[in-house]
Amino acid sequence: MKPTLSVITVVYNNVADIGRTLLSVLNQTHPAIEYIVIDGGSTDGTLDIINTYKSRIAKLISEPDKGIYDAMNKGLAIATGDYVIFMNSGDEFYTADTVDKVFATADGADIYYGETEMVNARRESLGQRRHKAPRKFSWRSFKYGMSVSHQAIYIRRALTTPYNPAYQLSADIDWIIRAAKKAKKIVKVEGYVAKYLVGGMSKAKHRQSLKERFAIMKKHYGLIPTILNHLVIAIALGAYWLKNRRTND
Repeated sequence: MKPTLSVITVVYNNVADIGRTLLSVLNQTHPAIEYIVIDGGSTDGTLDIINTYKSRIAKLISEPDKGIYDAMNKGLAIATGDYVIFMNSGDEFYTADTVDKVFATADGADIYYGETEMVNARRESLGQRRHKAPRKFSWRSFKYGMSVSHQAIYIRRALTTPYNPAYQLSADIDWIIRAAKKAKKIVKVEGYVAKYLVGGMSKAKHRQSLKERFAIMKKHYGLIPTILNHLVIAIALGAYWLKNRRTND
């Protein structure tokens, strides 16, 4: 039997993008999908669009929450699938047969993962993420940055635990690392498996995110290795910036 996948979508006041995400999930050819939508009590028409597809959504919660990871925890708490993935509002599976291709890659993996294509608000491709998914992924693979996005990773639900509410912006890194530490078999799927809608982030939030990421990496990898790894990250960022600056010039 094909494994059941719990797909969880978290949304709040995103009427412009929620329909595309809903159809991306509902149009998957994989026959065993449990679709869960967690809405934060939207007031902009988002809920009207969700209700249009309500009969095809397994579980829907619409109520205020304490932030994105609180909402994601609500979805996790009611998921019953063999595997779980988050496809939040604005993001999409790469093609209609993506889930089928993922589970056809290998039998019985604890984690499946692949590449993510970035798109802008006009759904134009911005190419691959700067952090390319590694050929072999383990819990140590995030030491130089988040090399796999949460839209592109399928985790056996039995390995998952709630997101840590202490992290407001980077809890997904900690969540994936904790699950990967338990995984015995991790399989890479070739090519793109998801589309990620690039959004703006204030400088204040970006700084907070960087601080959280450092704290998470220090917790899992140790202080000295994390400091050394951040030196490597800084050098890589500088090289990336120079390369793209020359290309644009």
